[in-house]
Amino acid sequence: MKKILFVSSEAHPLIKTGGLADVSGSLPKALHELSQSIHLLLPKYQDLKITEPLRHRCMIRIDNREIHILETRLPDVHVPVWLVDYPPFFDLPGNPYSDAQGHPWEDNLERFTLFCKVATEIAMDRAHLEWKADVVHCNDWQSGLVPALLNLEKNRPASVFTIHNLAYQGLYPAEKFPTLNLPKQLWKPECLEFFGMLSMIKGGLVHADHITTVSPSYALEIQTSEFGYGLEGLLHHKQESLSGIINGIDTKVWDPKTDEHLVQNYNFNTIKEKNANKIALQEQLSLPINKDIPVFGLISRLVEQKGIDLVLECLPEMLTLSVQFILLGSGSPDFEQRLHNLALLHPNKLSVTIGYNESLAHLIEAGVDIFLMPSRFEPCGLNQLYSQRYGTIPIVRKTGGLIDTIEDALPETLANNTATGVAFHDASAGSLMEAIKRAMILFYNKATWKKLQANCMSKDFSWEKSAKEYLSLYAKLLD
Repeated sequence: MKKILFVSSEAHPLIKTGGLADVSGSLPKALHELSQSIHLLLPKYQDLKITEPLRHRCMIRIDNREIHILETRLPDVHVPVWLVDYPPFFDLPGNPYSDAQGHPWEDNLERFTLFCKVATEIAMDRAHLEWKADVVHCNDWQSGLVPALLNLEKNRPASVFTIHNLAYQGLYPAEKFPTLNLPKQLWKPECLEFFGMLSMIKGGLVHADHITTVSPSYALEIQTSEFGYGLEGLLHHKQESLSGIINGIDTKVWDPKTDEHLVQNYNFNTIKEKNANKIALQEQLSLPINKDIPVFGLISRLVEQKGIDLVLECLPEMLTLSVQFILLGSGSPDFEQRLHNLALLHPNKLSVTIGYNESLAHLIEAGVDIFLMPSRFEPCGLNQLYSQRYGTIPIVRKTGGLIDTIEDALPETLANNTATGVAFHDASAGSLMEAIKRAMILFYNKATWKKLQANCMSKDFSWEKSAKEYLSLYAKLLD
């Protein structure tokens, strides 16, 4: 049994802004089910959805601040969660990174520097918890200082740093460094200094014993200038200690056989029952009820990374075809307004819901026939995994984790029963439109479509598989 401290700035279902929360809520659970002693460390935000009992564990002082460590558990599982309780930094309205109006907190650097210092104290068993980690697993820039601080310690735990999205690096003005009360030896180009700025993520990349990304292809992509954001040289230098492990999904939450958000549960043997969800979705969103036309879905942040501009370019042509398109998401006000305007012009073909709704997200995955993920880059992606599990065929761009989790429906993959979606290469509206038309041809070939659904629904995307890969990595580092 290994003692693992899993350090994250968010974790579902306690608090979520994106895919990091899904990983941080599911991977610790999977490791616990493999008989590991794992503790999840989070800030105690105001909006945490705590349903399990909460108790005080200890108080520590850092930078003349009194910080309390509270303990709860992930709902319905026995994974202990330690919460860093410092109200001036974390007991605030809004999400982990921004206020209720969407503006980033001005003291994010100070907030997550303190969080990293607390993680280090706990990892080294200086927090009076009588528990010292064997491995500290950090995630994204918010915990990037932890490996750097641990490297200054004797008899320290092994450290793993996972990049969920290298586009977010935690970059701050260099003049902030002296105010953080960090060891002076961390301020150099070989550590936190990055082209005259302070880079939180660089602390993790330089000092972690091993770096992982959330897919093998993304681990290669970030070593190139296109996806490396100036860190490609460092990552190429560390390629021997850099690898990709595909994310899993929570197969209990995302299961068409038991999903409480669906009007009709189903599995592959009862795949015809999927149509009941299609009809319910059309009814709920005031679209004409028609189970015989292809319904496309998209659940996403409305930003260029996700290829929403490509979708907008395609929509005028797409909506001349016999299709319906359902979108759920939020992001750029410009994208939101353009989608809203198109929905007003095409009320019988296009439904746009701005925001996020968990129940609707599940019904979309079950109710649509085809799911769009035209991302410009995608470290792993989760919706293409959910879609396959629900017998919904994904259209993806050939990038990152999308390459690693989808087999393009080509003559050879259709023949050997490995095809699971439609993939396109160029980040252009023309390539996306061609993929949409290919998917429609497949949709109307019912025998081929059913074969695609069978291939998708037979794949194993459980977290157990990924957790075993992480355990193997931990063991290698400890040896």
